[in-house]
Amino acid sequence: MTRVQTTRLLPRPYRPLFAHADFRRLLPALAASDLGDGMSVVAVAWLAIEIAPPGRSGMLLGAALAAYALPGAAGALLFGRWLRRLPAGRLLVADSRIRAVLLGCVPLAWAAGVLHPVLYVALLAGSSVLHAWGSAGRYSLIAQILPPDQRLAANALVSSSGSASIVVGPALAGFLAAVISPAWLIGLDALSFAVLAAQVGRLRGAAAGQDGKGATAATAAPVDADGSAAGLRLLRKQPELLGVLALTWFFNFLYGPAEVALPLHVTDDLHAGAGLLGLYWTLFGAGAVLGGLAAGALRRFPLWPVTLGIVAGWGLALVPFGLGAPAAVTLACFTLGGLIYGPFTALSYTLFQERTPAASLTTVLAARSAALLTAGPVGTALGGPLVALLGPRQVLAASGIATVALAVIGAAVRVRGLRRVRTPSLL
Repeated sequence: MTRVQTTRLLPRPYRPLFAHADFRRLLPALAASDLGDGMSVVAVAWLAIEIAPPGRSGMLLGAALAAYALPGAAGALLFGRWLRRLPAGRLLVADSRIRAVLLGCVPLAWAAGVLHPVLYVALLAGSSVLHAWGSAGRYSLIAQILPPDQRLAANALVSSSGSASIVVGPALAGFLAAVISPAWLIGLDALSFAVLAAQVGRLRGAAAGQDGKGATAATAAPVDADGSAAGLRLLRKQPELLGVLALTWFFNFLYGPAEVALPLHVTDDLHAGAGLLGLYWTLFGAGAVLGGLAAGALRRFPLWPVTLGIVAGWGLALVPFGLGAPAAVTLACFTLGGLIYGPFTALSYTLFQERTPAASLTTVLAARSAALLTAGPVGTALGGPLVALLGPRQVLAASGIATVALAVIGAAVRVRGLRRVRTPSLL
């Protein structure tokens, strides 16, 4: 089948995208790197369990997962002064090369028998330093190589690739981990980033940092530091938005320990392999995709009660893990949890959009992004010691119970705030 015939099979809004040679080269490479990251959701955790000293798997797993995310958050905040001026193509290439080299060292060190836990965590941490900037660079690059009327369709394709990798990547990793070491799966992730770096280098103009008219184009920062500071000043004057931000931060924070506990629950409590872990994440991802698509239907309901209901629902989905429920039940709960979790981000953004004056929205959202960058990685880092102290099943249940308590506290604060607004002052 020719390229023209293949293009005709696509929905009409997407057909013009493939008339651009640069986009045709870029999209498969982006999809490959997304798939590699999807596999690493399982591979990074499983390899940590395999190489951990006896009795230390929880600590190493928490450190590895945090190292795979936290330096990227720090890099987004610390390097803006220098990196925001770099062209999108160069920044995406830099991030891809760093990830290709350092992640590629993981299977090499494993094959040589020198993959010490400290070296493993260091390689993961180094590989993620520029990842937030690389993510920003890919969308800036799309804006440079396509005309404005085609960018929405292109962004939809790229984001759909990321969503699909959440479903396909863990399942594929779980299947392959029964045949090869998870270290080689991380090597495949590294290879995907090497391909991405090579493909971006082949782009005309964009790789040199030009916008197609000979001008150098800078990359949009993943977090605007100046905007973050201004946004935090505005948030201090708006208690409701501070409440939304606090709810979201603690929700993401309490999710972190569950991410550490789940792989150890599979190995220690269920005595199963990487295939089951991959199935958990695949079903969660499928539920989250469906839940995200359903966010529009939830728009007809009051946003605050729905958002608090999502927080409580996710927490309740984790409680059966602590009750010793069989794997079939917890798989169903995790799928339902993904379905419940899916709309949260969209609804949280909508609350900010509705409660913030238009002139202040950009700065307030910058503050939101800066504050939330640390929530998940910090929770993940805490998950290691908690699992070592309590055990994986108990941490999953505790994360769920704490999340339900968060929803109850959020509801109580919300009701109290509404009563204050409705009660006239006696002064």
